[in-house]
Amino acid sequence: MRVERCLEERARAMPNKVALISGEARLTYAELNDLADRLAHGLWERGVSRGDRVAIFLDNCPEAVIALYAVLKTGAVFSIVNATAKSDKLAEILNNSRAKALVTHARLLPVAAAALDNAPSVDVAIVAHMEGEPPIRGGVALADILSEEPAAPPEHSGIDIDLAMIIYTSGSTGVPKGVMITHQNISATAGSIAEYLENDEKDVVLCVLPISFGYGLYQILVSVMTGGTVVLEKGMAFPAVIVQKLKNENVTGFPLVPTIAAIFLQMKDLEPGSFPHLRYITNAAAAMPVPHIERLVDLFPTSKFYSMYGLTECMRGLYMPPDELIRRTDSVGRAIPNTEAYVVDEHGKRLGPGLVGELVIRGAHVMKGYWENEEETVKRLKPGENPWELVLHTGDLFRTDEEGYFYFVSRKDDIIKSRGEKVPPKEVENAIYMLEGVKEVAVVGVPDPILGMAIKAVVVPAEGAVLSDREIIGHCMRNLEDFMVPKHVEFRQELPKTDSGKIRRSQIQAEEIKAYEEAH
Repeated sequence: MRVERCLEERARAMPNKVALISGEARLTYAELNDLADRLAHGLWERGVSRGDRVAIFLDNCPEAVIALYAVLKTGAVFSIVNATAKSDKLAEILNNSRAKALVTHARLLPVAAAALDNAPSVDVAIVAHMEGEPPIRGGVALADILSEEPAAPPEHSGIDIDLAMIIYTSGSTGVPKGVMITHQNISATAGSIAEYLENDEKDVVLCVLPISFGYGLYQILVSVMTGGTVVLEKGMAFPAVIVQKLKNENVTGFPLVPTIAAIFLQMKDLEPGSFPHLRYITNAAAAMPVPHIERLVDLFPTSKFYSMYGLTECMRGLYMPPDELIRRTDSVGRAIPNTEAYVVDEHGKRLGPGLVGELVIRGAHVMKGYWENEEETVKRLKPGENPWELVLHTGDLFRTDEEGYFYFVSRKDDIIKSRGEKVPPKEVENAIYMLEGVKEVAVVGVPDPILGMAIKAVVVPAEGAVLSDREIIGHCMRNLEDFMVPKHVEFRQELPKTDSGKIRRSQIQAEEIKAYEEAH
């Protein structure tokens, strides 16, 4: 099924059900569908048609949700760009996708206008929260479109194997790549997620994750598919406000990333059992440190905790059934419904339990490739065991146990070679997280004339905690093999992160190498 059909069906079946809560706005399914139809006509009348690309340069707001469904109703393809992006990055995405149109906000006009100066493919720029003609090339006020255009979707002949979106990777390891996702891919992913989370129309999901990030975006896509409600917030800048939202809106689902969990776990006035309506919590994007999982389980005793693994190229791959979590806190689970996952060696041969190799994912949710980037596509999509398919090579190293559960080891390019041994930084980080007073940590390799690479831990202490390098190293000596123990420890107030909240270990690594080269 095409993605926009889910919204249309919900608008017919439950027109008065609240679909979206965002700020002061509360939109029913009928209202959301009506606004999306009007914007779709506005795009259509201004030359956007089947297969065209439209960039949505907005933060978490009602207009972003309206825009994504409007783009799909024209048969076009959307890309949501993080609202904190600078003009050069926005221009890069506009040019890479050869976008026909841009939807943005009045407060983002300086960045958008600068990007459009270097993006000749964009013919129309629709601006929210502005009256009159916006001072930007091809500018038109969103309010004018919503008040003038008819509330009926334009006709197009698209089908479910057409592209629905191009979602750009965060670029933590280089230039962002455009991941091509079809309507069929989205339906397969959303359906699988809804199955294992047991989502239905009674669910109210609080999303503080940016919807430019796939994990955040799918909170909307799954909720509309199942007839639920999304409470869309702009982030965790005010944790007390989020706590109040959880209570006031009777939230049943709360997606987290490790950085958000760390903020919650530092709040002093939260008591176990404070959120009786909260049915489940999820974690994806990056592995949650085991001590954080254990503390979250204690803090939310009546909630199910789902640890998950995924990447932009397939969105989800693995999940941990909540009833297995305590027995396997260091595992990210097994394949999501209607998906196969396995570990292979460098020749593509399947490996048995306990052996480390690259994780491979096969299923209807796997991307179609990188937009106009065949070189990178062939690195990730490779022939599978069946002659009719390509499977996704994730670039992540895993092992499995005898019961088929998966354990993340490292990114293939993250392994640190020290003393002739291979050190997975995640294993060292997990050990350091066990030490009370550690908020965040990144482990990298530092060039060393004797060891090859020495292990360095960059640590952010929790608020009020006092830690020493001797304490960190001593703790590691008691919990790790000797070649994994850090030689160096550095304390910082914060670590660099991607837009989606992942710690940029690669950036820290590059800084260390540069500093070493400059010193020598």
